[in-house]
Amino acid sequence: MASLPTLSAPDTLTSLRTCVHCGICLPQCPTYRVLGEEMDSPRGRIYLMRAVAEGRLPITEQFTHHLDLCLGCRACETACPAGVRFGSLLETARADIERQGRPWRRRWLTRLLFATFPHPERLGPLMGLARRYQRWGVQTLVRRTGVLARFPRLAAMDDLLARVPDQVRVPEYLPARGKARGRVAVLAGCVQRHLFADVNRDTVQLLSLAGWDVVVPRGQGCCGALELHAGHAEAFQARARALAAALPEDVDFVVTNAAGCGAAMREYGHWLPDAAATRLAGRVRDVTEVLASASLPLGPLPLTVAYHDACHLAHGQKVRSEPRALLRSIPGLTLIELRDSDLCCGSAGIYNILEPQMADRLLAAKLDRIEQSGARVVATGNPGCVMQIAKGARARGLSLEVVHPVTLLARSAGVSAR
Repeated sequence: MASLPTLSAPDTLTSLRTCVHCGICLPQCPTYRVLGEEMDSPRGRIYLMRAVAEGRLPITEQFTHHLDLCLGCRACETACPAGVRFGSLLETARADIERQGRPWRRRWLTRLLFATFPHPERLGPLMGLARRYQRWGVQTLVRRTGVLARFPRLAAMDDLLARVPDQVRVPEYLPARGKARGRVAVLAGCVQRHLFADVNRDTVQLLSLAGWDVVVPRGQGCCGALELHAGHAEAFQARARALAAALPEDVDFVVTNAAGCGAAMREYGHWLPDAAATRLAGRVRDVTEVLASASLPLGPLPLTVAYHDACHLAHGQKVRSEPRALLRSIPGLTLIELRDSDLCCGSAGIYNILEPQMADRLLAAKLDRIEQSGARVVATGNPGCVMQIAKGARARGLSLEVVHPVTLLARSAGVSAR
C-alpha cells in the first residue's frame, strides 16, 4: 500500500515553497484572529513545515503544538492568491508527526476516539447505551456533580450525547418520483448514520422527489476523513479503498450531506494512486448541489434562518451559493446572512474534543454573530457544526434550532422524518 507523502518529498517541498508569505491569509485564520501569534497562522505554520522539510528543524513538541491548534478549516486556501493547498500540506505534516509518535497523554484519547467514531458497527451499540445514559437520568446526575468542569475533553464528549435521537429507518433503495433524472448513491457516514439518521432519511426522500433513483448501500463504511485530517495515513487509505469498492459505479453521483466527508472524498484521487478511488472522487457531490437544479414542490415555512458556512463545504468543496439558493426557494422563509459566516465554529471533526479551549473561544464568537442576526434557526451542512453550535446555544440559554438545510427542505416538501 502506498503511503502518503512526507514533508521532505520533492512535490511537497515544492508546494511549501509556493507560499510567498504575503499575509493575505492571516485575517481569515481563526486561530490567528484569536491568538495573534505568527506561528498560529497559515504563513507561520508553512514556515515551520518548510523548516522541517528542509532539515532545519526537527519535529518537536512545539512544532506539533502549533499544527495541532490548526483547525484545518482551509479558509486560508480561499484567501490565497498563490493557490497553496494548505489542507494537503497540513495532513502530510500530521502524518509525519504520527509516524514519529506522540506523548501518551494525547495518544490515549485519540486511540479511544478512532476506536469508535469511524466504526459504524461499534457506534450503534454505543448509541443504545447513550440513550439509556440520558433516559435513566445518569447524564443529569453526572452534570450536576460538576466533575465535567474539571475535565474539558470529557465534557466535550458528554456534549456529543445531547443529540442521540430515536432510531430512524433509512431505506436502502427509493425509486424516483415522476420523471427520472438518473441514479445516485448516498453516503450513510459513520457518526451521521447514527446521530443524524433523520438527515439521511430526508436526503433520500428529497432526492427521490427530485427525480433520482436512490441507493444507500448497506455495506459501506467510513470515508476516512477523520483519519486523514489526523494524519493516520494507512487507516485513511484503507477506508477510502473499502468505500470505493462498496459504492456502486453505475451511478451518476455519490451524494454526501456531511461537509467533511464530501471534501475528503473529492480528494481521493490526490491521496491514492487508485483508479476506482479517482473515479469515485469525480462523482462526489454535496446534496445541495444535486437538489439545486431540481424543482421541488415546496410549501410555506415561515421562519427566519441564518446560514453558517461549514468550512469543508465552503472552503474545501467551494459550495456556497447552492444551500442559500435552496433555502431562499422555500416560501415564507427569510434567509439572513451571518457576519463571518464562513469563520469556523470550532467543531472541525474531533478538534472540539482535542482542543476544547480554543474550540470554545471560536464557538463564542460564532454565537455572538448568531445573536446579533436575530435568527432563531441556523442551517449548516455539517453534523459537527450542528452539534457544536447547538451545544453553545444550550450553554447560553438561547432559544435556537440548529439544523441541516435538507431538514428545512424536507419540512417544506412534506417529507420530513419528523
